[in-house]
Amino acid sequence: MRSFTCLAAIAALALAACETPQSPRPSTPAAASPASGQQMVAAAHPLAVDAGLKVLNAGGSAVDAAVAVQATLGLVEPQSSGLGGGAFMTYYDGATGEVTAYNGRETAPAAAGPDLFLGPDGKPLGFVEAVLSGRSTGVPGAVAMLGLAQAEHGKLAWRDLFAEPERLADEGFIVTPRLAGMIASRAPQAAAPDAVAYFTKPDGTKYAAGDRLKNPAYAATLRQIAAEGPRALLKGEIADAIVRRVHEGQLASAMTVQDLASYQPEEVKPVCRPYRIYVVCVPPPPSSGAALLEGLGILERTDIAERGPTDPQGWFLFIEASRLMYADRDRYFGDADFVSVPVDGLLEPAYLDARARAMPERGGGPAPRPGVPRGAPKVGVDATREPGGTTHFVIVDKWGNVVSMTTTVESIFGSGRMVGGFFLNNQLTDFSFSPSNTDGTPAANAVAGGKRPRSSMSPAIVLDRQGRFVAAVGSPGGNAILAYNLKALVGLLDWNLPVEEALALPNIIARGASTNAELDRFAPGVADGLAAKGLTLTGGGSAEGSGLHAVRVGPHGLEGGADPRREGQARSQ
Repeated sequence: MRSFTCLAAIAALALAACETPQSPRPSTPAAASPASGQQMVAAAHPLAVDAGLKVLNAGGSAVDAAVAVQATLGLVEPQSSGLGGGAFMTYYDGATGEVTAYNGRETAPAAAGPDLFLGPDGKPLGFVEAVLSGRSTGVPGAVAMLGLAQAEHGKLAWRDLFAEPERLADEGFIVTPRLAGMIASRAPQAAAPDAVAYFTKPDGTKYAAGDRLKNPAYAATLRQIAAEGPRALLKGEIADAIVRRVHEGQLASAMTVQDLASYQPEEVKPVCRPYRIYVVCVPPPPSSGAALLEGLGILERTDIAERGPTDPQGWFLFIEASRLMYADRDRYFGDADFVSVPVDGLLEPAYLDARARAMPERGGGPAPRPGVPRGAPKVGVDATREPGGTTHFVIVDKWGNVVSMTTTVESIFGSGRMVGGFFLNNQLTDFSFSPSNTDGTPAANAVAGGKRPRSSMSPAIVLDRQGRFVAAVGSPGGNAILAYNLKALVGLLDWNLPVEEALALPNIIARGASTNAELDRFAPGVADGLAAKGLTLTGGGSAEGSGLHAVRVGPHGLEGGADPRREGQARSQ
């Protein structure tokens, strides 16, 4: 599909929005001129920000810089993303106002079936056993997706985008405290043979914060991709090495070189819907972006915009809207090329009205049931586990083009297996291990050959009703991504907080009957106020935590922010 012209869509959406009662609209920051020449990179590691800015300063576009940022993150933040993983990108064209989505999600081998993660007894495998196996790896799509986007929106030659990460791989980079913590963690992938070999110094000790880590194999891989193009990862010696590695050990993959050679990234129509005075655009399924839009649509029917981060009622509304959002996402979302995902039904005003009315006055009751939107298929209860190992970045170039990209190897260090200096993903464990429910109804996210697993990744771009760029936001965090992104958008669009403050708001993941929260980040009285409304909060956030990055147009130009929970930066030039 070709890109989606937002201006025409915004007019139609504005008319539709007028039919729906809405709470008072907040004010919006005055827009800076898209021709101001300011450019910005917000990413999870300072070296990745450096690499992106160098490309921008050399005359590169936002997508050109994204190639350099991803290649650098795969080296310095290998626990989160890399050449062996997948990604979703939402892209705004500063000249035309068009928003395009790119799908670089991994695919299952053609020979994979619904029993991929079932043992000989017909029961699901243990999660760690599955993650460490060759079966967990899908055909990687991030590099191919970047190649597709760069061919359409790049200004520099592909071969010139890898100099900085190649240099860092050859000369070495300083291990950060976060990476050192992952190396020393109890994550099973950190103890896998390839990871142990990579992260162990000649004296037999593990790399620690402050050590210099070199990766000449990664540099060689980058040189090959730079010289031969993005397909170098999917054909030839690198592809052969991937197939050999996933075939090793018990529970070997069925992946073939043909699976890699036939992989195709997709340029797809984004899902865009109005939210108050804005329009929010996200990728379609298997991304869960449409669920994020459902969460916003439910909140639009409340008075949360009149609240604020110190008001317990505002957080109560956020929590109950989150539960409804997750109930529908967990039931219906999967790869839309294989299953019917009722996106339009979930986002219809009448359905959102009904879901908003389903929000309780008090908490503490049972978990909400999924609704029945128009077009809902008969699918079973989902059995997907989705740990975190992901990153997000935002790039704005001097022409006003914007990249909002979430990229991942799935769990920490992916499957723990390496090829060519990079980790292979364990993305297929994002499928439901159980292909059907006890009553025989299928899971929307069941495994199938060539299918892409459901993803919580939902990189967002926000426009005003005239189609001008307002903000871009996204986060890693496994299934908590939706809650993190929803929180950030509420902070930015409803509460008009500075970007850094919006990203630093307490994380609350309300999914099913549980409510997990960063209790120490609440303003005084908020936790007590929620308890008075019947909510029991469990501390701790989530296993991975958020890694939000955002850029917004403010009165004086671009404003960027990085999640204080990680090591990222937002810098402009």
